This record gives sequence, C-alpha cells and structure tokens, in this order.
Amino acid sequence: MRPDQQHQPSHGIRRVVVASVVGNALEWYDFFLYGTAAALVFNQLFFPAFDPLAGTLASFGTFAVGFAARPFGGIVFGHFGDRLGRKKMLVITLTMMGVATCLIGLLPTYQAIGIWAPLLLTLLRIVQGIAVGGEWGGGVLLISEHAPARRRGFFSAWSQTGVVLGFVLSAAAFAVVNTLPESAFLSWGWRIPFVVSIVLAGVGLLIRAKLDETPEFQKLRGSEQRSRRPVVEAIRAHPRSVLVTMGARVAENGASYVFLVFALAYGAQIGMDRNTVLLGVVIASAIEGATMVGFGALSDRVGRRPVYLGGALGLIAFAFPFFWLLDTTTPLLVWLAMVVAIAGCHGAMIGAQPSFFAELFGSKVRYSGVSLGHELASVFAGGMSPIIATALLAWAGASWPIALYLVGLGVITVVAVLAAKETRPVDTEPAPATTVPGT
Repeated sequence: MRPDQQHQPSHGIRRVVVASVVGNALEWYDFFLYGTAAALVFNQLFFPAFDPLAGTLASFGTFAVGFAARPFGGIVFGHFGDRLGRKKMLVITLTMMGVATCLIGLLPTYQAIGIWAPLLLTLLRIVQGIAVGGEWGGGVLLISEHAPARRRGFFSAWSQTGVVLGFVLSAAAFAVVNTLPESAFLSWGWRIPFVVSIVLAGVGLLIRAKLDETPEFQKLRGSEQRSRRPVVEAIRAHPRSVLVTMGARVAENGASYVFLVFALAYGAQIGMDRNTVLLGVVIASAIEGATMVGFGALSDRVGRRPVYLGGALGLIAFAFPFFWLLDTTTPLLVWLAMVVAIAGCHGAMIGAQPSFFAELFGSKVRYSGVSLGHELASVFAGGMSPIIATALLAWAGASWPIALYLVGLGVITVVAVLAAKETRPVDTEPAPATTVPGT
C-alpha cells in the first residue's frame, strides 16, 4: 500500500464501505434465501415423495451443492480479479446471482414438471454458488485495499455487515410471507422474495458501477507486476496461508449454518413455532452487524489472532448450552441462545476474518489466495453442516451429537489460528519470507 493511502480522506473510504456493504447485502440476500427456503418449503414442493425429515435432508443436499460450486467460483473470479481487477468481477457475480435467484422464484414445482423441478433447482443453485464464490474475496478486498492500515480491521469488518444484512433481509422477507395462510404460502407466497431479487440486483449494479478500482490493483496494473497464474502462485508462495484460511473458516462457516439454517429445521422438529426461530435469527443477526465491527476494531488493537481465538473458544464452550436453551422452546431463551451464538461467538470470528485473511497474501495473488482458502473450506464446513446436523438428529433423536459436532469444528479452527502468526501489520504487503505466515 502506498504511503499516501495511509491517510486516505475519511469520506473516500466511507463511500467505498457504503457501496460495498449495499452490494454485498443484495448478493447475500439472494444466497441466504435458498437456505431459509430449503429449511421451510423446498422439502414439500420439490421433494414431496420423501417423509418430512428425509425431504429436509434432500433439500439441504441441494443447498450443499451451492457450496460445492463455490471453490470453482473462487478460482475463476480470483484469477481474473487478480488479472483484470476487483470491480469488474463483482459486477459479474452480482448479475449472475440476481438472475439465478429470480429464476428459482419462477420454477414450477415437482407436482407440475416432475423430476425436472429438483434438477433445475439444483442447476440454479450451482450458478448461485459460483457467483458467491467469487463475491466474498472481491467484496472484502474492495474495502481492505482502500482502508488505512491502522484501521483495516475496523473498516474491513464492515464488509461482513453486508453478509449479515443480506441474511436479515432474507429472513425478514420469509417471516413476512410466512404470515400468509399455509396454502397461499406454499402456492405463491414463498416465490415473492426470490422474484424481487432481480430488482435489488439492478440497484446493486448501479452502485457498484460508480466505484473505482482499488488503489493496490491500480498500482499493480500500472507496474505490470500482475501474476500470470495467480491461483498457482498463491498455492506455491503461500501454502501455509491457504491452509490457515481453510482451517480458520471451519468453525466460523460450519457453525453459522447450524445456527442460521439447521436451527429452523430443528425448531420445527421439537414443535417450536417457526417464526420464533426466524425472529431469533433476525434479532441476533442484526445485533451481530454491530458486534462484528466492534470485534474488527478490537483486532486493530490486540491483533487478529486473539479475537478470532476468542470466538472459536466461545463456540466450544457454548455448543451444548445453545441446544439446551432451544429445547426449552421459550422465546426469550431461544433468542438469547441465538444472540450469544451468532452475535458473540460467530461475530468475533467473522469480524476479525476479513483483515486477517487479506493480510496473509500479497496483492498479486490476494484475490485468488483469499477466495481459494475461504471457498474450499465452505464446501466441507457450511455446505455440509446442515446435512450432518440433520443426519445426527435423525440418528440420535437428540441434540447432543450436534453439539459435539460444533465442538469439533471449534477445535479445528483453534488449531489453525494457533498455527498462524499475527498478521496485524503496518502494510498489507507481506514482510520478507521469514516473518510472513504462509511463505
């Protein structure tokens, strides 16, 4: 990062933050809609031949397919993001996501076209996965490469508020249409949040079109120092950083989809009103929008590793109490469980994550390196966690093995973060090889 960027005018970085958050929120709104629908409605409309729990498993299977496609999106958009620029890739990913999500809302059900319904649903979910696989890394770098080094944790954490805002909007949209009579909700109500996404995508595209390319990429482009094969170079030059990124993601990503997606299905299984869980998720996610920024700012003071470790250790400690509180079916206790798990444990990890991950890689391969580690882990963590949790519930008929699963995710992340060196630097450019994680 150039010295003149260390004191970038505050209005400049604020404009980038606002534009990035809005675009991010719209894209993640689309992605999260699918998870909510998978838990509440897709099992009935696209997999009606199964019993309810098996149908939920099949529905979560298509949910996981999107995660399997994310590494492909991360590799492709990471490559071209390091070659052609961050901004161009973010315009493409948002377009893909908006069109795919709108088409899901227009799909005929199994009753109308038979097996083609789940097949087309899966295909569109793959398109969503490819788009979001390229979105996260670019969205993070759009802010982190504009931000002053001493406040990078704070400003970069704002990129994640877009993810949270997207989830809040998607959950709120489903909470509204969920108030319709059951027959209306299953017939056309669930489609509304999907179809309107095309309008939201258009708004996001207008906002992103006005953004400038990041200063660090402009510097690379001007000096002709761009890597010809950034994905390969990221793996060769930063193998440890890629592994650390993957390991650190396991608890953050895996646990988040247990809290945000599986909890909806779990609530239904124990006879809880589905709006109780949905409202708890919305409340906790809204609070997390503030806590993650606070944790990002804290990482500027104490370092990325202590904050991230605090979140992972908190997850381990709260895994069993989380389900104990849900099992009471008492709304206030359910909401407390959601707030502690999402705004506290998860918020600490994801608040420190953008600056932590970006600082692990040099600017020549940063988009590729961050996206590769981030998205590979999502396949085995977030993509599989609702399926694993549902299978464990079907096997044991109780929550204790799911809590143990959360503990296991937390342990993996603790080990990965302990294996990393502190990355809070004066600059985003790595220091010499002897002092940089992953070189």
